Amino acid sequence: MNKDTLPKTLGELKKSKYQPQTVKDEVRKNLIERLESKEPSFKNIIGYDNSVIPDVERAILSKHNILFLGLRGQAKTRMARQITDLLDDYIPVIEGSEINDDPFHPISIHARNMIAEKGDDTPITWLSKADRYGEKLATPDVTVADLIGDIDPIKAANLHLNFADERVLHYGIIPRSNRGIFVINELPDLQARIQVSLFNILQDGDIQIRGFKLRMPLDILFVFTANPEDYTNRGAIVTPLKDRIESQIITHYPKSLETAMEITKQEARFEKESEDKIYFPDLLKQLIEQIAFEARTSEYVDGKSGVSARMSITAYENALSTAERRLIINKEKQTQVWISDLLGIIPSITGKIELVYEGEQEGPEQVAINLLERAIRSQFLKYFPNPEAFKKRRKNQQQIQENPYRNVVQWFEQGNKLQLDRDVRDKEKQKELGLVDGLPKLVKKYIDKVNNQQETALWEEFILHGLAAFSLISKKILDTETEFGDLLDTIMNLGLDMDDDDNEIF
Repeated sequence: MNKDTLPKTLGELKKSKYQPQTVKDEVRKNLIERLESKEPSFKNIIGYDNSVIPDVERAILSKHNILFLGLRGQAKTRMARQITDLLDDYIPVIEGSEINDDPFHPISIHARNMIAEKGDDTPITWLSKADRYGEKLATPDVTVADLIGDIDPIKAANLHLNFADERVLHYGIIPRSNRGIFVINELPDLQARIQVSLFNILQDGDIQIRGFKLRMPLDILFVFTANPEDYTNRGAIVTPLKDRIESQIITHYPKSLETAMEITKQEARFEKESEDKIYFPDLLKQLIEQIAFEARTSEYVDGKSGVSARMSITAYENALSTAERRLIINKEKQTQVWISDLLGIIPSITGKIELVYEGEQEGPEQVAINLLERAIRSQFLKYFPNPEAFKKRRKNQQQIQENPYRNVVQWFEQGNKLQLDRDVRDKEKQKELGLVDGLPKLVKKYIDKVNNQQETALWEEFILHGLAAFSLISKKILDTETEFGDLLDTIMNLGLDMDDDDNEIF
């Protein structure tokens, strides 16, 4: 649609046979067209195809106002903003109208007076879909004047009008969103008395400002977002207001690791040059997503506040940057993200989780390391036999020989230690990992596709971290390196008196 060719006056608009419609009718019509053409209703929204999106489509078809209810980082605001894509490209409004008056149904005194004066010569402008969106973050200091409007004494003085004249009104953000979509984020943060001011707008579409007897049938599609848990000193959605919001739609976190990885890949931001130089193995991507899954069930993390998808996104970016920093320091042309690089994502974890009392006692950094270890354990079992099965003493010598981790563990029992500098060059790291007896054999036996020596080394490093996570060997995280050694020797060095039978690995 070319805006320049559209009618410029009310008379031209009448001749064009333009038919006005409400916002909800307009959105419904355009959604039906998308559904019929099999075009996606919402773009770049991953994981909601069979849950949230169908609920939103049903709400729009029913011409409902919508409340998105869910924990942080569940794309509530993004969904709300994308509803504007279902609006028409342009709609006509009376020129100079503060509240986007429909030329055929003017409601403001400005529009009524202009049509009375100019008739069919009334000038028309065209409003784009992008300009028909209003949004307000609910905070305790929001007032009725902000949302609805108030008397403007400065306007009254300048125009020499008394306060009984409708022209002295200053409209709030909601009337200014007339004939569009208005979003209130974090609705429970609005004070209860402010929420009450929305009753009439939702029920009858009109507004009340001070003592004015206004009957302004606003045409607005309202979308609200809210978190179901009280993680701040907030209130709640008052029951009569909630009753007036026709559709409440529950959002959720990704239900599978694959979906979570797809979201992170779409949302993560990094330099294209860095991506070309640094290989990011799928194993590392899975570990990062697994950390978020572990956090959502951790006894140290407050599950009521949620664990945002932004944690995985920023962790992905930090892991890449950790590898990039090493690449720059070593003046290498290519590298990959290693398991040890995941220590670089700890700041992405500590800033994204709310801890319960036990977690606060452990400390944010230790909880982050604990989540990383749990993620390694979970992913390790997808590729290798469960090390727990080989911890207890075996009476049968044949069972001992069948333990796939025997050579690796015995190498450390013989007094060997492996110290991996986190900033070491890739070739040196491969060489160090190659010293541990039994690692290449494990990779060859359990991992089907290994393309090169560097990938082999990655799996070897993963095995060491996995065995440490299952307490078959020890692991110390030092300032610049990670040290692997014999578990029993480490325990003895700590001065712990433990019974030999209780600590027998084989």
